[in-house]
Amino acid sequence: MNSTSARDRLLQAMPPVFVLIWSTGFIVARYGMPHAPPISFLSMRYALSVLCFGAWIAISRAAWPSGRAQWLHLAVSGVLMHAGYLGGVWAAVKSGMGAGTIALLVGLQPVLTAVWLSVMSTAGDGESRVSSRQWLGLVLGLSGLLLVVWRKLGAGELTAWNLSLAAFALLCITVGTLYQKRFVAPCDVRTANTVQLLAALAVSLPVALWEALVEHEAIVFHPHLIGAMAWSVIGLTLGGSSLLYLLIQRGAATRVTSLLYLVPPTTALMAWLLFGESITPTMVLGMALTAVGVALVVRSPAPAAGAAVPATAASPRPE
Repeated sequence: MNSTSARDRLLQAMPPVFVLIWSTGFIVARYGMPHAPPISFLSMRYALSVLCFGAWIAISRAAWPSGRAQWLHLAVSGVLMHAGYLGGVWAAVKSGMGAGTIALLVGLQPVLTAVWLSVMSTAGDGESRVSSRQWLGLVLGLSGLLLVVWRKLGAGELTAWNLSLAAFALLCITVGTLYQKRFVAPCDVRTANTVQLLAALAVSLPVALWEALVEHEAIVFHPHLIGAMAWSVIGLTLGGSSLLYLLIQRGAATRVTSLLYLVPPTTALMAWLLFGESITPTMVLGMALTAVGVALVVRSPAPAAGAAVPATAASPRPE
């Protein structure tokens, strides 16, 4: 009985722990970016993650995806969800955007994905499946985002360039999620992530070379950068993915989805504690509106939530 209770408590604690790990990804970007160009850092991270996953796969003898088509689909989703998404996030942070702000901007991804799927899944009579609750959530989420972004535009943190990078990251993670949901079959999360990371590395390496040869920006192995790299590989890529895998195996994936809207305020709090990024009453109100909006949009009946689990199994974390 005690053993069962301990396992139950551990399972209950896993979703919020996963959200905390996810939130640290944006903080890691702030620690690492002063000491390395963004794509060079990510390329090194992809390579080290592939080595770690490779050792794990060899020990566990995990099954690789079957068929060329699945490898191609995983590669496309990897380019979008790793190279495109993470590249946009890290480049935006490098160009001056705060960790809390970028977390809030890309945190709209569940909203865009849910609305898109609802619009595309029309009833036989042609009526949209987007409910009034979801439309209300979309309006609240966008209103909260505007409250936060408008203030930061006046403060000079946001520019056309880093906003474009954030929008690019948001587009990549949204399209990548939809692509994976449509084309990628359920498979082992370790081998799936390895294929995705290899594709992301292949796309990122030429950009990393350009950063080194044209922009002449070198990687400085400062203790902050080494710590950021270690946490990115071990804590986020390996630990975060493994935790998500365990949650899905135990049927708790829908609970993770319901907690994702807590990532932006969690990141903002971390950024305030670690970097002194300001949190004003207007920002708190904006984040609260966004959190409520995302919660209204992504909340769905049990069958719909269960159907979305396979699409999440191989998706990367926003580390």
